[in-house]
Amino acid sequence: MPQSRTPAPPAPDRSRVTANVVRGCLGNLVEWYDWFAYATFSIYFASVFFPEGDRTAQLLSTAVVFAVGFFMRPLGGWLLGAYADRFGRRRALTLSVTLMSAGSLTIALAPGHDVIGLWAPALLVLARLAQGLSVGGEFGSSASYLSEVAPAGRRGFYSSFQYVSIVMGQLAALLVAIVLQNLLTEDQMHGWGWRIPFVIGAVAGLVVMYLRRTMEESEHFEKEQERVAAQQAATGTRERKGLIALFAEYPRQLLAVFGLAIGGTVAFYTYTTYLQKYLVNTAGIPKATVTLIGFAALFVYMLMQPAVGALSDRIGRRPVMFAFSGGCMLLTVPLMTLLGRTSSPWVAFLLMTVALTFVTGYSALAAIIKAEMFPTKVRALGVGLPHALVTATFGGMTEPIALALKDGGQENLFFWYVTGCVGLTFLATLLVREPSRTSELDATVASAAPQPSKTAPLA
Repeated sequence: MPQSRTPAPPAPDRSRVTANVVRGCLGNLVEWYDWFAYATFSIYFASVFFPEGDRTAQLLSTAVVFAVGFFMRPLGGWLLGAYADRFGRRRALTLSVTLMSAGSLTIALAPGHDVIGLWAPALLVLARLAQGLSVGGEFGSSASYLSEVAPAGRRGFYSSFQYVSIVMGQLAALLVAIVLQNLLTEDQMHGWGWRIPFVIGAVAGLVVMYLRRTMEESEHFEKEQERVAAQQAATGTRERKGLIALFAEYPRQLLAVFGLAIGGTVAFYTYTTYLQKYLVNTAGIPKATVTLIGFAALFVYMLMQPAVGALSDRIGRRPVMFAFSGGCMLLTVPLMTLLGRTSSPWVAFLLMTVALTFVTGYSALAAIIKAEMFPTKVRALGVGLPHALVTATFGGMTEPIALALKDGGQENLFFWYVTGCVGLTFLATLLVREPSRTSELDATVASAAPQPSKTAPLA
């Protein structure tokens, strides 16, 4: 007999969905602004915290600290993911932005190496640990929230706004950089101007805390809580949740998330974060010009997210993911080679935009393709933990690997490293099955018994 399904909840009002998505994304924007402000302004404060060595050595030091923040992300993915599954998406998202803002305030106020010696880089590391914990928990909670508040058949479109807000955060950091570069001298930027963006981030965090406290909780989460309470009252037992349920009941889904995230994460950080240093340090394009190039290319990239997300609602997730992985496998080496040799800002902008067009195939789907794999009871943890582990081991080491290979005279090997990582995502996509495009999340809201092979199909 066919398996009975719980009726899908009624389609939410579009204005209500839009309001919740906007409030969620504004918080996401500020949080990722804080995260990317470090990468954007590390060119200026590297000598403040690490005064010894040449420019590449100083950048390598700040990149390693950037990576340290990444290594806290699995802990954040675990703790805040489990917190979101147990106490709600809204509360977890509010907590994550609080941690991020505290880290930004610490960086803004930290004295330099010439004032407190080794305590300066120690404070920098402490701030990055807090921010890493924050971002580690942000992705799974945000992906779960956006996918759950969106109506069936439009989840690819609405979930793509997660990366819209991530890119908007990066654009905000770049916009602040452009303004400061035009208002302050080079010496002022290196001396104290780099602190301004972190003050902005800390203050904006106060606003975001209020916004996230006023968001509506996900209806999926609320119904899951009702289901759990009813089941416990009827049977007197509590079903497994958290890590035990995740690893015991959904191992295939976890493996799929790992594979999908590896290439997408490395490609994303290569073309959005590292590429700006690459254009300065290898191509020799002036810092201010590179900032403008990055801003323009990322703006175009941001606009492409909803279109690609909507496309996946029509043709499925797999074709879009294949376009990303196949295209990046073929084009990474020639694109990076040309970018390193060009001195034309227009050529650099064009090549960066081409690369980001393919990366959109991953980023627009990163939230929904993973959220569709898990039921409500473990969705934030199932999405957040493996994603955080991948970003810690692959994303966090993207810049240090690139800079270390450049320092060793083997910069071309980095291009092949990126290609190989994207190849893993291509292989993972071969294992993915398309879910129903109307009820893949709804069917798991009130499922009493975990049946990973039926109620949580690989998406």
